[in-house]
Amino acid sequence: MPYERSRAIVQTHEFLEQLSQDSSQSEEIRRVAINLLRHYPSKDEVLLQGRIQEGLEDKFGYPPFLSSKLE
Repeated sequence: MPYERSRAIVQTHEFLEQLSQDSSQSEEIRRVAINLLRHYPSKDEVLLQGRIQEGLEDKFGYPPFLSSKLE
């Protein structure tokens, strides 16, 4: 479901943020998390994309991949 995809992306972003700041993790793991976050969409970007896709569904006939809501 689109809202489940959106929620999973947002939760993954939060997880990577936590991982990047966790001093119990190795420097390499934290560095990888930081590098991934550079190109990972934020919650606002995911929800905006969901809103855009929902608005285009009627015009193009394709269901949205993402949702503007997380539930």
